[in-house]
Amino acid sequence: MSVMARRLSSGRRAVTLVLAALVAALAVEALPLLQPRSADAQIPFTPDPRYAGLQWTFVRIRYHAWTVDTLRYQQQYWSEPWAIDAPAAEQNLSRRLRSVTAITVNDPIVLELDDPKLWTFPWIYFVEPGNLRLTEQEVPILREFLLRGGTAMFDDFHGPIEWGNLERELKRVFPDRAAVDLPPDHPIFGCFYTVDHYPQIPGLGSFFNGRTWEKGGYVPHLRAITDDDGRAMALINWNTDMGDGWEWSNAEDYPGYLKYTADAYRMGINEVIYALTH
Repeated sequence: MSVMARRLSSGRRAVTLVLAALVAALAVEALPLLQPRSADAQIPFTPDPRYAGLQWTFVRIRYHAWTVDTLRYQQQYWSEPWAIDAPAAEQNLSRRLRSVTAITVNDPIVLELDDPKLWTFPWIYFVEPGNLRLTEQEVPILREFLLRGGTAMFDDFHGPIEWGNLERELKRVFPDRAAVDLPPDHPIFGCFYTVDHYPQIPGLGSFFNGRTWEKGGYVPHLRAITDDDGRAMALINWNTDMGDGWEWSNAEDYPGYLKYTADAYRMGINEVIYALTH
């Protein structure tokens, strides 16, 4: 058993190992959005050294979706819900985290919850969990993963209907634990960037329509399910679309969207660093 696996199994935070990468060359990114450079643009930026020695991999979870066979979904989307924003979202977030910290950032991968390699990684990502339907076999796996010290991020779902679906699925995982809103003084808002408000990142479609919300999800929330020590082991980005903020950060055709991209990176990086250090 690896050092990381032993740490994960003992309920301590773990750091990731290098595994096989997901595909593809990427577009050029606009790093100045995030980097706190001096007024002299010629001075090179030095990644923050505080977390040197940690490792992280963006692990996207491939899940079963109850909506995937419906005509509505087939007409509106190009892929299954678990793959939305891929691969650009994870590639861009990985590069940004690598550029601003000394964390060793590995290439993104995709796993299913029942993959034995799951236990190698401390952080996993579910996109559009308003569509999520865990199998009976996956429920205890996710419970054990989180209680051993893992962290799951749920992102890009909106409104009361989609919240109701994720809440029901999480109740299957933790019948005795409720999701709570993380207050502004929670460490997650200051563990790397100082974030003075939880941002509502619009999906690109909402942005084109002049709004930041969708599906009746007017107010953004960062909710969490905590373990017995108060650690936020499930981070729930509700009524916001961090994934679109990461995915479209290279799209120079949408300059008005850049402020949302910057907020998505800052909040996303804080959530990752919190997961690696708590």
